[in-house]
Amino acid sequence: MTEAQKEEIGVNTEEQQYLDLCNNILEHGERRKDRTGTGTYSLFAPPQLRFDLSDGKFPLLTTKRVYFKGILHELLWFISGSTDGKVLSEKNVHIWEGNGSREYLDSIGLTDRREDDLGPIYGFQWRHFGAEYKDCDTDYTGKGYDQIAHIIHTLKTNPYDRRIILSAWNPPAFKKMALPPCHVMCQFYVSFRTGKPRLNCQMYQRSCDVGLGVPFNIASYALLTYMIAMVCDMEPGEFVHVMGDSHIYCNHVEAIKSQLARKPRPFPKLVIKRKVTDIDDFKFEDFQVVDYHPYPTIKMKMAV
Repeated sequence: MTEAQKEEIGVNTEEQQYLDLCNNILEHGERRKDRTGTGTYSLFAPPQLRFDLSDGKFPLLTTKRVYFKGILHELLWFISGSTDGKVLSEKNVHIWEGNGSREYLDSIGLTDRREDDLGPIYGFQWRHFGAEYKDCDTDYTGKGYDQIAHIIHTLKTNPYDRRIILSAWNPPAFKKMALPPCHVMCQFYVSFRTGKPRLNCQMYQRSCDVGLGVPFNIASYALLTYMIAMVCDMEPGEFVHVMGDSHIYCNHVEAIKSQLARKPRPFPKLVIKRKVTDIDDFKFEDFQVVDYHPYPTIKMKMAV
């Protein structure tokens, strides 16, 4: 596909929502201090973002290349219940290394924690909520409350339930976490309007790194919706992203301005190559993104 052909296809209105959010923050955001000392421009509770997942549509931003390999490896890592950052590093995914470094763990008082042990973060809360956390090398099989398994069971047996919620927010466990959860909870909702049940997901994120993190978060929860829908013999419907403190780090401003100068291209398609009936049976090689034609990568430094 030539550059001219890409530009002729038309405007991707769903990605434009994200670009409008970036522009709104740059124009109207409040200058604020933050935990990392970097400084942000911030808005609270901007309009929600909505993404159609039907017919294989997959919201992987096109105005910069988004690291799908990292998104997929991280999500499979969450689903496995792992909290060992070394597992991701060995797959050449480095997004948790800053929060798992010896220097960082010591700085937040986790001096007895081995490097790369991130504590009871997302995967632990998803699969072992309420269990006592010792370290990332302990076997927690059968311990705590398996929210993912419960969600899948409920979707299969009572899809009209209004309590199909996945929560990572567990305040008593914060002191053991390298970082409390930013994407706090999501709710699943099954619609029967089109015949075959469609699985929708709405996620609430308390702290939103709009430049670097949010593109990851959008794709990750869309991917989770696809996976759970397949396991439950449903079609993916819509992903809705609700945000609290939505911010652009001061050192990301110029990069965001470069991104805003680009016209969104059509989202790619997601292909899951085989029928999977057990959430724990998904493998990295099961997934393929097709017709992804993004602009080049835009580098942004992660604030730790």
